[in-house]
Amino acid sequence: MSFRLQPAPPARPNRCQLFGPGSRTALFEKMASSAADVINLDLEDSVAPSDKDQARRNIIAATHEIDWNTKHLSVRINGLDTPFWYRDVVDLLEHASERLDQIMIPKVGCAADVYAVDALVSAIEAAKGRKKRIGFEVIIESAAGIAHVEEIAASSPRMQAMSLGAADFAASMGMATTGIGGTQENYYMLRDGAKYWSDPWHWAQTAIVAACRTHGVLPVDGPFGDFSDDEGFRAQALRSATLGMVGKWAIHPKQVALANEVFTPSAAAVAEAREILAAMEAAKAAGQGATVYKGRLVDIASIKQAEVIVKQAELISAA
Repeated sequence: MSFRLQPAPPARPNRCQLFGPGSRTALFEKMASSAADVINLDLEDSVAPSDKDQARRNIIAATHEIDWNTKHLSVRINGLDTPFWYRDVVDLLEHASERLDQIMIPKVGCAADVYAVDALVSAIEAAKGRKKRIGFEVIIESAAGIAHVEEIAASSPRMQAMSLGAADFAASMGMATTGIGGTQENYYMLRDGAKYWSDPWHWAQTAIVAACRTHGVLPVDGPFGDFSDDEGFRAQALRSATLGMVGKWAIHPKQVALANEVFTPSAAAVAEAREILAAMEAAKAAGQGATVYKGRLVDIASIKQAEVIVKQAELISAA
């Protein structure tokens, strides 16, 4: 391993990020009382251009008036290619309460995009004397974004999380699909005449996980568009968790429980991880660098794998 160790990501649960339009205030209380770890109030795609100003005012009021409890409260601003984003940042930072935790920046294509928002946020924080330092989450939604994913992950000390936005990403890449996440009908292989569907998002997710883990950022899976397909959502989430992602978006309230289920280590998994740690402690006490657990070899690398599961479970239980 390099002598430059990977920095630790933010120590908070991020199993589910529940999205809701800033224009629909009736949803805010329901979102606050949900089981989601992160709330993303949206100013971007789910809000019509004519509603942007009112949605911004709604969200600012909600930071003052609604009890968000322990939720990590994030607002998705508009893209830097629009005339809306600067006013989103200025109004949020000048008028929202200190309860606001994070700004989500969509369609980030390079580190300079993050720098632009960072410069504006930093100036307003200094001018207004804001005590809480706003964190950033970015969405990779383009060919440029995935090509520059590592520099984006390293672009600012404010960086906390990174997600894959499958729909815009597919459009930018020229992918022949209208699906948002999940397997795609025409992305299959044949063996003995039988079809086997693989995951077209796998390589992009892996690139995001690697960049995030290198720079201490939380890697998050994005939306699954068919909210009537629970098993499809669960399958996508399981693949993402196996790759190292910590959570997934919910674009419908019913997806919250599914995401929490997948990204919460099971009692059996935690028990086995603790048993592996205990077995390795016994091996070390006996002067051994490895041992056998349930018929398989475990060693120092096994300790690191087990610690990931135990730490995640402890983080969730403490929240």
